[in-house]
Amino acid sequence: MTYLLIALGGAAGAVLRYLVGMAVAFPMGTMVVNVLGSFVMGLALVWVAHHVKWSPLVMTGLLGGFTTFSAFSLDTLKLVETGRLGTAALYVTGSVVLSLMAVFAGVMLARGAGA
Repeated sequence: MTYLLIALGGAAGAVLRYLVGMAVAFPMGTMVVNVLGSFVMGLALVWVAHHVKWSPLVMTGLLGGFTTFSAFSLDTLKLVETGRLGTAALYVTGSVVLSLMAVFAGVMLARGAGA
């Protein structure tokens, strides 16, 4: 049943992400999704996370389908709240820099393979 809840939430989150992307001009749509998803993740952490039945649907499914940035933001918050500021800074920097490098590498690899 948990997997079904995650799948349903993920499908709804993905549709919501698409709708926001259609309503808000590129690249601001992605930023809106990331910021809104992170805000809702904060709300869900307090309101939903303690209700084990709804947590997979909302946090993993809906917000995971809407944006994985919300999970990244929550991980960073947990590091900061536990006083691991250096680790949080490294995590944020590494996530952003390595993800950008990875997307560029993927594009270069795909373009090279297709040429």
